[in-house]
Amino acid sequence: MIRSTTPTLQGKEITDYLGVVVGEAILGANIFKDIFGAIRDIVGGRAGAYEEEMGRARDIAFMELEDEARALGANAIVGIDLDYEVIGSKGSMMMVSVSGTAVRIKEIE
Repeated sequence: MIRSTTPTLQGKEITDYLGVVVGEAILGANIFKDIFGAIRDIVGGRAGAYEEEMGRARDIAFMELEDEARALGANAIVGIDLDYEVIGSKGSMMMVSVSGTAVRIKEIE
């Protein structure tokens, strides 16, 4: 599956626009990650546990996006937008949302 943030694919002909597709993932961060993340905020450095969770959420969202596009008969997704949000009363959950347009491109023979 070809994925692009641009509305077109250079050198490829889009033959059909199949519709908007979306993938979402909401993951909770456990208390230990919250504590270690807070410590990292105080002393500086990267919060590896959070980065790992965000990467996992992004992967899940992209898998859902591609599954939805395949169900429509797409072989590419263009105009992809990726958003991250912190949700929950104490910001204890992360949401990754990915959207784009499912398209069919002409296959090179």
